[in-house]
Amino acid sequence: MTAPAAHDLIAAYFEQREPLGRFFRARLGAQADVEDLLQDLYLKVSAMEPDREVREPRAYLYRLASNLMMDRWRSGRRAAVRDGAWRLATHSAGATEDVDDAPSAEAVVAGRQRMALLTRALSDLPDKTSAIFRLHKFEGLSYAEVAARLGISRSSVEKHMMDALRHLTAKVSA
Repeated sequence: MTAPAAHDLIAAYFEQREPLGRFFRARLGAQADVEDLLQDLYLKVSAMEPDREVREPRAYLYRLASNLMMDRWRSGRRAAVRDGAWRLATHSAGATEDVDDAPSAEAVVAGRQRMALLTRALSDLPDKTSAIFRLHKFEGLSYAEVAARLGISRSSVEKHMMDALRHLTAKVSA
């Protein structure tokens, strides 16, 4: 048998994608980056072991979605606490200037290297997939706007985006 559980869960993801988006928006507000959360959820689902048994795929997806929101919230809280403690420590130690938030030289070099990897990986994508990725990520168009501009369905945009994300993740993390 060839990975029915993972395929069922991915199929359930695509069936529930719109309701999951509403689920995120209802809890995080209109300002939240729902598309990023949906993509994170897809990456999590697609990376699951194929032989994992999931009896209720819909319920499992919503549990994963809740956990993703909680992880982001906790991460944000930890960062805020850490940054606040750092500012407090530097100001109480006699520092008269605020903390420099500029990245270190090493971080800049690492960022440039990662960007070069991403740029090369983007050039490997098929033209249509690359165009869809660029419209969504670089120009900030929603999936619906990309679909309207290119005269294709929203589900086609979603599939191209998932292909692009899968390809870029494989190239950058390799």
